[in-house]
Amino acid sequence: MSYLKANAVLPENLIAEIQKYVQGEAIYIPKPEKAHSKWGSRSGARKAIDERNRKIKYAFKNGKTISELAEEYYLSIETIKKIVYKKSRFS
Repeated sequence: MSYLKANAVLPENLIAEIQKYVQGEAIYIPKPEKAHSKWGSRSGARKAIDERNRKIKYAFKNGKTISELAEEYYLSIETIKKIVYKKSRFS
């Protein structure tokens, strides 16, 4: 993480107002809520996990056991149970 000098990016009156509360400390200013992206959305990891979970649910509905799925996907039995028994608004 890189730091910016406040006097390089903020107006003097805003710096004066902030100095009433914090002086000489590093502070973190978060992004607005709407600027946040969900985990894995930029890298594609979320999409890959959703697709894997769809395949697991489909295989379970078509007769594969939880133990077989756990072994095939290298997941714990508890994780497979969470995937196959989770109520989905898309199911």
